[in-house]
Amino acid sequence: MNGQELKLLRPDLAFIADWIKPSSHVLDVGCGDGVMLDYLRTDKQCSGYGIEIADDKVLECAKRGINVIQQDMENGLSMFGEHAFDTVLCLSSLQMMKHVEPLLRDIARVGNEAIVSFPNFGYWPHRTALLQGKMPVSKSLPFEWYDTPNVRCATIYDFADLADDVGLQVMECVALHEGKQIHWLPNLRGSLAVFRLKKRT
Repeated sequence: MNGQELKLLRPDLAFIADWIKPSSHVLDVGCGDGVMLDYLRTDKQCSGYGIEIADDKVLECAKRGINVIQQDMENGLSMFGEHAFDTVLCLSSLQMMKHVEPLLRDIARVGNEAIVSFPNFGYWPHRTALLQGKMPVSKSLPFEWYDTPNVRCATIYDFADLADDVGLQVMECVALHEGKQIHWLPNLRGSLAVFRLKKRT
């Protein structure tokens, strides 16, 4: 998969991929079908692993030739040592975790840097839905309240506070909508939050 194909398929991933240096060693926590690792391997000569629990997604990874470990992310990353990876990705997965804080600490432990993305609950259509007395449903939160895999809802400001609490430095923080960066009122107009983090020294 090349960069243009990734931009068409997943513009958010294409934006995030620009932050990853060529030949990096990468761990993708909650890697889904492996499309990000596939791109990083073929276009940026990166190596690494994906972690995924769903059988169908693990099969897709295997078809792409991705090194994938089938494991529940809630069990942590104890199989990896400190700074085992240049970059750890957790893209649109953290909000599905019951225990966000310990996983975030583990991500920071095994990576020199981490890139985390999640649906921004502060996005204006989400706020409008709540004002109307309804739980939000949108492209970034496409599930009804009764069948959603998302167990945590956060805004950009919420996550920045958590990162600070667990001793992480925010290197970059952007809000995206359909893969494009939102500069004006990002917490209101961005449907996806993306953070680049490292341990605070």
